[in-house]
Amino acid sequence: MTSYDLVLKGGMVYDPCTGLIEEEDVAVKDGKIAARGQGIASDADTIIEAEGCIVAPGLIDLHCHIYPMFPYPAKDSLRTTNAEEHMFRCGVTTAVDAGTCGWRNFGDFKENVIDVTKLRVLAFIDIAAKGMHYPASEQAVEDINPKIAAAVAQTWPDIVVGIKSAHYRAEHEDSAHPTWASIDGAREAASLCGKCVMADSIPIVPERSYPAILARLEPGDIHTHVFAQQFPLLDGEGKLQPYILSQRARGILFDVGHGSGSFWFRQAVNCFEQGFWPDTISTDLHHQNVTGPVIDLLYVAGKFLAMGMPLTEVLYRITRAPALAVSHTELGTLDLGACADIAVLRRREGRFGFMDCGGARLTGEGRLECVATLRAGEVVFDPEARSMPDWRTAPDAYWKAPGLLRSWTMWK
Repeated sequence: MTSYDLVLKGGMVYDPCTGLIEEEDVAVKDGKIAARGQGIASDADTIIEAEGCIVAPGLIDLHCHIYPMFPYPAKDSLRTTNAEEHMFRCGVTTAVDAGTCGWRNFGDFKENVIDVTKLRVLAFIDIAAKGMHYPASEQAVEDINPKIAAAVAQTWPDIVVGIKSAHYRAEHEDSAHPTWASIDGAREAASLCGKCVMADSIPIVPERSYPAILARLEPGDIHTHVFAQQFPLLDGEGKLQPYILSQRARGILFDVGHGSGSFWFRQAVNCFEQGFWPDTISTDLHHQNVTGPVIDLLYVAGKFLAMGMPLTEVLYRITRAPALAVSHTELGTLDLGACADIAVLRRREGRFGFMDCGGARLTGEGRLECVATLRAGEVVFDPEARSMPDWRTAPDAYWKAPGLLRSWTMWK
């Protein structure tokens, strides 16, 4: 009997708790991290040579959309992505759906997506009853019910991480359409269930300024789409607005939430150069941006490498930081006993160009690519066949290995 199910040998292990990247072997047993260190015994069922690669905790995309509804209810509703298809190939093992559904359709999401995918899926519930798939629901004050939203969150406390407020227009203040109905409703629901709020608050209107939005949030709440062009992060001279730093000091978290229209280099680079970095890096991935400008979490992370963010800081913002933001401290770590969610990454050297949402390019040094992904110790992405034996010596039935291919009987 072998000591371990799998050993990753010779990789540069990123430890988000120390911020160090050091050469270590990582052993996996029964879906958990069983050992770390130099020269771990090689008596394992599978050996993956990771020399020249970064071995990191499985990546966490804090803001994406993976609740598929067919047929789509409206031409302008959010079209989501297939969870496993887009996440495992870039090292993401935990995806946080950012309010695609609300309290009324969350049960369907859980039954038909969360419970059947190998990907770990967490979720923000939209304060609107039917969520972002139904634009009309997001504008209906009668669909905002903090008590029901909180009750749904309390029913599935290990899955629901918070309440989302999004897209509520608030063009005017009146009894039928109060300016703060969505954000205040989300904040009330979050208080009732002990969770955080994620707010995107698009569009900005005079009655609901960006500083006022941030002031409405509580410490631990998240503002996403931080580098969207409509947010006044900079003054007329390009200087960082003081209220941004004061809100961060108060405990408000700032998330990238890149999306199709919410990331502009003219915002991000100027803020970065003045010492304001996002707390978390996420994609806002959905059907309309998987071919650009988002593509995947590693492509978005590469933009921050290109801006000059150190590798360890980038890795922290796609592993440990999002885990802490949603109070899942068991994630984003390779500590002994932790779930063996692992991303094996390669840093490619050279000059690479990256696009933003305005059709502009930034060129910088280096980018990251995924060479293997493990979810709970199972190899779920392995394009270079690092976990497989050479074809000359492979046993006849090896290709039926769980997690890689199902039995040929599915196709005969």
